[in-house]
Amino acid sequence: MTDRWTRAEERYRAREADRRYPRRNDWGIDARTVRGEPRPEPDRGEWDEDGTDVIPPYVDEVYEDEIVDAEPEPEPVVPPRRVGQRAPAPERARRGAPSGRGKSARAKSRIASRKAAERKKRRRNMWVVAAVFLVLVVSAAGFAGYKLVGGLTPAEDFAGPPGELVVVQVHPGDTATQIADTLHEKGVVASSEAFYEAAVRNSNMNNVQPGFYSVPLNSPAEHAVTTLVADHSRVGNVVVSEGRLLHDQLDVHTGARKEGIYTKIAGASCLGAAPTAKCVTYEQLDAAGSSTDLAALGVPDWAKQQVAAAPDRRRQLDGLIAPGTLDFDPSGGAVGILRQLITSSAALYESTGLLRSGAETQLNPYQTLIAASLVEREALPPDMPKVARVIVNRLRVDQPLQFDSTVNYSLDETEVATTDDDRSRVTPWNTYAMPGLPANPIAAPSIKALKAMENPEPGKWLYFVTIDKKGTTLFTETYAEHLRNIVKAEQSGILDSGR
Repeated sequence: MTDRWTRAEERYRAREADRRYPRRNDWGIDARTVRGEPRPEPDRGEWDEDGTDVIPPYVDEVYEDEIVDAEPEPEPVVPPRRVGQRAPAPERARRGAPSGRGKSARAKSRIASRKAAERKKRRRNMWVVAAVFLVLVVSAAGFAGYKLVGGLTPAEDFAGPPGELVVVQVHPGDTATQIADTLHEKGVVASSEAFYEAAVRNSNMNNVQPGFYSVPLNSPAEHAVTTLVADHSRVGNVVVSEGRLLHDQLDVHTGARKEGIYTKIAGASCLGAAPTAKCVTYEQLDAAGSSTDLAALGVPDWAKQQVAAAPDRRRQLDGLIAPGTLDFDPSGGAVGILRQLITSSAALYESTGLLRSGAETQLNPYQTLIAASLVEREALPPDMPKVARVIVNRLRVDQPLQFDSTVNYSLDETEVATTDDDRSRVTPWNTYAMPGLPANPIAAPSIKALKAMENPEPGKWLYFVTIDKKGTTLFTETYAEHLRNIVKAEQSGILDSGR
């Protein structure tokens, strides 16, 4: 048994030696092949059946997708050697390597090529990113340099002296930058930057309110700021109190003049200091307000028909200028001023829901405005909704309103009480002499009076009278009770006439 294994091992070693180290000539050809001698087949002997002497070669596992398109590895050049000389170690390793290792090498070559391509792509992307970053850095540096140079260059400014006055408007919410742009556009300052730089150094700029201001042209920035924040520069700002009429009236008892809206507008329209101030006069406003060009005056569409039918053109705009603090451009002339005030007042009135009112009172918007002016002149704010209800109730039964305020409206001298002669005089406004509403509003109604007329307090009252100088007003449904309340008013002296 031992001999048999020994002989098998010798045959295996001989075959391996012959396979690995064949005898070749100097050209690398097997000598037996050159001589034409057949190479002897290995004698497997009695162990051929069980393959004891066969040892399978190792083959690397190479996936098919890794060797597709893989280029064959070039055969290395082997220098000639003498017959019987042992091949160099690298060549021996190559010749003795199984066939699977060639595939693995090609796959590895392909993977290496792929990785090289990826590295190249990453390098290219890095260069692109670097180039973009460089552009951004250069741009930022250029912008910073531009700003630095610009900051070092003084803003353009006028040297003076200032020129004639112009009117500029500061809108609600305007910033110092926007005011600077407005002044530059008007020619007041040479540049927005110069005014802004001067404005941020003046804390009084925080007190500038929306409105109109007179400032001189060609002003140095510092002078423009100083002028703008001065009290006298505010123009076209007028305060109209509730119940005010267009024209002046005198108080019967004191002889004091109660200034009308036209007088107040004229006083707020002056540009410049006296005696060279330019103002719109009372007479100019009165003439402009009497014009038949209602569109030029800004009369709203819902009032045009009845305003056009006004019995007195001088009074046709009464009630269309709302009370409150109003702003206008005095450089626009009398017509332009009235148009601004009437347009803004109409928008204010409409904001209360005026155009949607009247379903319950059966009054159109202009009639509601007329009735609201009566409420304004007849009642204190707490009693306004009740007075509005009295008006609605009397109009429904066609009973004259008999309001003393409607008598006083056409008089130059007025008082709370009226005389029998005054009440008997027939005018388009005297509600003692006729039923219904006056021809136009008799005063500027407040928003409270207007809302009271749009939504009167529920009730059946037909009469009311103020019984003392504190303004206490009593409301009744019957005339008999009303007469008793009149006696209380007479006892307090509130109904005593000064005429």
